[in-house]
Amino acid sequence: MAPPIRTVRLILGDQLNIRHPWFAQVDDSVLYLMAELHQEAGYVRHHWQKLLGFLLAMRQFADTLRAAGHRLHYVRIGDAASQLPLPEVLRQILTEHGAARFEYQQPDEYRLDQQLLLFSQSLPQPGEACDSAHFYTRRDELAACFPGDTPLLMERFYRRMRRTHGILLDGAAPLGGRWNFDHDNRKKYKGTPPVPPALSFARDVSALLAEITTAGVSGFGQIDATAFPWPANRDEALAQLAYFCQHLLSHFGEYQDALHSEQAFLFHSRLSFALNLKLISPAEVINAAVAQFQQQPAQISLAQIEGFVRQILGWREYVRGVYWKAMPEYSQLNQLDNHHPLPQMFWTGHTRMRCLHLALTQSLRHAYAHHIQRLMVIGNFALLSQRHPDAVDAWYLGVYIDAIEWVELPNTRGMSQYADGGLLASKPYVSSGSYINKMSNYCAGCAYQVKARTGHDACPFNSLYWRFLDDKKAHFAGNPRMAMMLKLLADLPADELAAIRARAGEIMADPDRF
Repeated sequence: MAPPIRTVRLILGDQLNIRHPWFAQVDDSVLYLMAELHQEAGYVRHHWQKLLGFLLAMRQFADTLRAAGHRLHYVRIGDAASQLPLPEVLRQILTEHGAARFEYQQPDEYRLDQQLLLFSQSLPQPGEACDSAHFYTRRDELAACFPGDTPLLMERFYRRMRRTHGILLDGAAPLGGRWNFDHDNRKKYKGTPPVPPALSFARDVSALLAEITTAGVSGFGQIDATAFPWPANRDEALAQLAYFCQHLLSHFGEYQDALHSEQAFLFHSRLSFALNLKLISPAEVINAAVAQFQQQPAQISLAQIEGFVRQILGWREYVRGVYWKAMPEYSQLNQLDNHHPLPQMFWTGHTRMRCLHLALTQSLRHAYAHHIQRLMVIGNFALLSQRHPDAVDAWYLGVYIDAIEWVELPNTRGMSQYADGGLLASKPYVSSGSYINKMSNYCAGCAYQVKARTGHDACPFNSLYWRFLDDKKAHFAGNPRMAMMLKLLADLPADELAAIRARAGEIMADPDRF
């Protein structure tokens, strides 16, 4: 007979870390709880692939725990308990088993953090939260590095991380004499070298999809339920990592900002989903990539590996720190006072703007887009056309399979939409059509002329860009990084600016016509 349950431990859907200290030993007095809840499936509208990916990975993790001998209570999306709020599910389980102790790992979303903190405090014996044992940094570490109003300089944080963890160093100096090879990471992809085919796990998830829809959960986007491509367990995540290191890393850095109509993934790792569910750790990812670089110095240049390390060790840890330093106020910021709703094209991909059509269609088809597609195509359009950051946040959080609020919110509201007024980025990441044309083949064959500012066939990004600068010039008047563009704006002839504003106004009012 199994001993009575003394402790209930909660595992959230993005805490699938089998290497967590919790699981080092089997304790029959501990009951683990995992739950597929409607509160999580419905707080924003999610892409079908995101819904399926989370539930599939959770169920496979549950199987791993059971196989290791751990006691587990699992709530499925069709169970009656799945309709309840998380605190009520926890209260029922604690009461049912007469457990005196509740433990949980620190959540990575403020919403859940507050929900669990309040629940824990309501118990006769307050629950205990522990670290998720995944990240390089603690939640509050960035705030300690940048106290008060100290500028949150990512490069400074990144260099500190490199030194602290001894990554790509030559003694105390950066390997190769430079910390950052970003200038070498901006090549346009022109069809060569050939891109290896994306690794796909092609699992049939038709039964799970039917279970989700029967439970009344709705999603959006496209899904081939007979060939679900994403890694759903640790072994598959490690296979994805090995594939990246062996076949893609050698060209990752130089083409990480490139855009190409026939290449959805280029040389990107597609590891963010597995990382953000904690199937693998950032240290495992970086160590594997650095080891491959050391084994193949003739094939993998320092610029390739540094660009990848910067994404994981620098940016990923940095945005998490910003999130926990700035929440909850951060989620309400709208410093540029933008209020337009998202156009329908964000759910259909239907637009004559070829760059936007390609980026949106890819997002809806794959639940994936790399950072430049998210930032400089979709996010650029949303900011230039002055969409409300709440609407932009909700769409990004729902559409991408790797989107969890700690990483999505700073990237979207801060980096992409500049709604934080410059806390994360010193200038807004906006451009006319010229940047997209420089980094992609998207403009070839477009209905619009990338160099024209006015007229029926002028690229909408051009008129939107200059109108955005004109509308927000008072806000950017003291920003030295905007001074040159504001000077060019001031030099525009009045009649040309009026024509630009008129065309941009038409696009902003009804973007689905364009």
